[in-house]
Formats: sequence, structure tokens, C-alpha cells
Amino acid sequence: MPLDGGTLRWHNPISENQNMQNSVLQLDPRDNVLVALTPLRKGELMSFSGNSYALLSDVPAKHKFVTRDLAAGDQVIMYGGLVGTATEPIRRGDLLSTRNIRHAASDFHSSAEAAHWAPPDVSAWRERMFLGYHRSDGQVGTRNYWLVIPLVFCENRNLAVLKQAFEEELGFALPQIYRRHVAELVRLYREGKSDELKSFQFAEEKRASTAPKVFRNIDGIKFLTHEQGCGGTREDTRNLCGLLAGYIHHPNVAGATILSLGCQHAQVPFLQEEIKRRDPNFSKPLLVFEQQQMGEEFTMLAKAIHETFVGLVEADKAERKPAPLSRLCVGLKCGGSDGFSGISANPAIGHTADLLAALGGRGILSEFPELCGVEQHLIDRSVRKDVGERFMQLMRDYAARAKAVHASFEMNPSPGNVRDGLLTDAMKSAGAAKKGGTSPVTGVLDYPEYSSEPGLNLLCTPGSDVECVSAQVGAGANVVLFTTGLGTPTGNPVAPVLKLSTNSELARRMPDIIDIDTGPIIAGETTIEKMGESILERVIQVASGEAWTKAEILKQDDFIPWKRGVSL
Repeated sequence: MPLDGGTLRWHNPISENQNMQNSVLQLDPRDNVLVALTPLRKGELMSFSGNSYALLSDVPAKHKFVTRDLAAGDQVIMYGGLVGTATEPIRRGDLLSTRNIRHAASDFHSSAEAAHWAPPDVSAWRERMFLGYHRSDGQVGTRNYWLVIPLVFCENRNLAVLKQAFEEELGFALPQIYRRHVAELVRLYREGKSDELKSFQFAEEKRASTAPKVFRNIDGIKFLTHEQGCGGTREDTRNLCGLLAGYIHHPNVAGATILSLGCQHAQVPFLQEEIKRRDPNFSKPLLVFEQQQMGEEFTMLAKAIHETFVGLVEADKAERKPAPLSRLCVGLKCGGSDGFSGISANPAIGHTADLLAALGGRGILSEFPELCGVEQHLIDRSVRKDVGERFMQLMRDYAARAKAVHASFEMNPSPGNVRDGLLTDAMKSAGAAKKGGTSPVTGVLDYPEYSSEPGLNLLCTPGSDVECVSAQVGAGANVVLFTTGLGTPTGNPVAPVLKLSTNSELARRMPDIIDIDTGPIIAGETTIEKMGESILERVIQVASGEAWTKAEILKQDDFIPWKRGVSL
């Protein structure tokens, strides 16, 4: 089962047919490292698969030690593939670290063989439905939003004015819990109660809004503030218009209000062209207001408020109706990753993606800098030669852009990644690719293209959390599965983002951002397959509006358009 060629069935280290050791784990039979599942101490004698290893260093949980002596230049193998080379001699039982290993990855080439896949049993979900919003173009939304979008950063202040007016009056604003805290501090200060001021304790309050909702079937009005639209390259302008068009075309969106200054690079006709590319028969309400033509700010905003409200009245007439699971499109993302990401949460959502692929749904795997070293595996899974070759070209183009600004994919791992066991980009990528499961790659998209092929789609994006999720949703993801080992609050204005912790300690420490704990996989209490099935059940609940994600409750509406070649 090599990562560098041949027909490959991805190895699940913790599955129904394998018993996990309590302290260490081998990810693939060909690996020359073992992963510590719990903290291991120097001098301990570890036994695994009939072999004993005397530890020469403390090995923190999530980190690795080598199973044989390595000379400088020798390959380090994980997940059955190359993830680095030794920079100095490493003795059997010693800890891998950035001191003794550096990034290395296998090369890749075209493959003429068609992918072969044995799909999982989906009989339990074949007749299942979710309750969604049916759009005239055949897409089905998991939410019903109205968008307000600036074509250029010059309109961000006007957007903020509209946001305050609409959210507070329509019952979509969060309660002002922190404002009340500040008010109490002001009172104590004005009354001269310095001792009480110093000892004041903030009391946690419920975040649910107490204001009544005006519209029963509208889930919110969302404001996509950004810092682009002028002053950048023409490519940046076109990509911005394409991304915004993807959001307007998105099944979770009922209509949109556009604010334009007038003289910026991102012109209204460019946006309209991009919308037509995604839907030649586009029929949603699109309200455009251009400040330089309309004169005073008050004139523009008053008209925008009135026409938007009328649009909301119409959008409220939509109701949830049953839809097959094939209408789901799931973004597959990881952020704040750790050494358990590729063992628990990532393969778990990979299994969920496989279930959806077998049901005719779509999955979107992105983060091209975090597919470095597993390219051949994905090329070999492509349904056609041209699909694999487009992926190859996009990967090489991205790497060339990074090199042009004196960067490279190997700079991708963050200090937090390294601290928690992801020492090289290839090591991180081998685990990150697990989010894509085992199904064939049916489509390859360049940013900011829109997905349409059932099955697993590869979308060119950076690894950066918000840029990637923004792009996945702009490509049609109506739910996002986001795994994290260190904890990140990332959300999205349009699509619900389910956060999955790779370890139970994180789920206990940050319960306000974690929706699902996959730590029981590490503890040996469940399997990847069973966890993936339970994740699908939660996706159905969220897609039906029966449950809200933690990011939605916090109104974590993150949105950052990607500028090509800058971000890893």
C-alpha cells in the first residue's frame, strides 16, 4: 500500500479489526517510527508487535520515536510514506524533533490507471433525508440567509451601519453581555468604589438572544466585510468577484445586497459575469447600490435598507422540505492540528466523506500546501487521467508561486503544530490527507471555482484556516467539518462549521467551540468507522436546522478572501 504509486487502500490504524496498544501506535506496517499515545519517559522499555524499545528520551504524547538506528540522510517513514530525512544519526528509541529531522517528500507523476474503490455500506442512509431549503437551480440549502456584500473595502463602514441596524431590529444580534460588564465597571468607577472595582468578577451569561425574531424562516442576515476590491492585481479582483459570486450562488443564500463605491477595480459587471458562470439562469434577488451615483450616504443606505427588507419578506416564504443526502456538500478542513489529527478526527471525517460519496454527495478537500508528499496517492485515486494531471499542475503552480516570494510548502507547519508533534510539512500532510477518505477524486478545482461533481473534489486553497473555509463555502460546501487538536474558533457566515477535537482533553478545556470529541478513538473506546457514522448523523441534524454549531451560537462569521501566492 505505497503512497508513491500503485492501487492504494488507505490504512486505518484504529479500526474494527485491530486492537490498539495502550501507549504507542504504528500507523503503517512499513513505518520506522511509533507514535506515543500517552507521555512516555526516558528509560522505559516499550513493547510493540513483538519488539522492545528502550526509550532514550522523554517522548510527549503525539510525538514519535524511531524503531531502528538511522544515519544522517536516512528516510523517516510514516503512514507508509516519506515524511522527512534524518539530519544526524538517530538511535533506536530516540525522539524525533526539528533538531534531527527535516522535511522531505516523494515526487509525483501522472497515472493512466482508473481508480478502483470499494464503497462502504450505506444501506442505513440510502432512504434518509434532511430538511433543507430547495432553490430553483436544484441546490438545497442547510440555512436560509440574506447577504450584504461590499465590492470594495471603502464600503465597510456603510456595511457596519447596516449590520447594527438590521441585526438589532430583526432579532439576530447577540446579547450585549460584555457591554453590561463594562457598564458595571463604569458604575463602580464613577461611585469611587475602588476596592469593589479591583475585585469585580465577571459572571458568565447565556448567549442566546432574547430579542424576538421578526422572520420565522430566515436564519440571519450576514455581512461579508473584507479588505479587497481595489489596489490589488487584476487576478485578485477577478478572484474576489468569483468568490463573492460563489456565495451569492450558494444554496444557503436567498438573495444579496451589494454596496459599491463605483470607481474600484471590482466592478459590478465583473461580479455579474462570475454569477452567470455559476448559474446562467440566475434568478435570486440581487440589489445593487453604487455610492458615487447615488450621492449622499443617507440616500443610499435608506434605499438599501428599504429594498433589502422587502427582499427579506420574500425570502421568509421559503420553508424546509425533505431532500436526499446527495444534496449535501461537505467541506473537509483541519486547523490548529496536532499529532493526533491524522489518527482520530481526520480519518473519522474521511469516513464520513466516503459515506456521502457513496450516497452521491460531494466532499471538498483543500489546503494544497498540506497535500505535499501525498500527491501520488491522490493522483492514483483520480477517476480520469486529466483530473490527476490538473491536480499535478495546480500543485506545481502553487509551489512555484511560493518559491517566487522566497517561501515553500515546508514552511507550512506552525509553532503549535511542531510543538504537538507535526515536525515537517510532509508529516502534517500525510495526516491531513486522511480527511479525504478513500473515495475516488472526481474533480479538481482552481480557486475560486464552484464544485459540481459528486464525490471527492480537490480545491486549490492555502492551509490558512479562514481563507480555506471561505473558499470551500464559496465552492458550494453547505456544511463544513473542521478538525482541530489545539483549538480554533473558526466559523463561516453562510455555512455551519462543525468543530471536531482530535483529543478529549481539548474538548473538556474548550467546550464552547468543540461540537464533537473524537478522542475516544485514541482511547480505544470506538473506531474510525463508528465515529464517522456518528458524525454523519450530526451532519444530518445540523443540515436540517435541528441543531446549531458552536460557531453559529457564537456568531463566529469569519470571512477572508485569498490573495494568490501569499498564504500557505
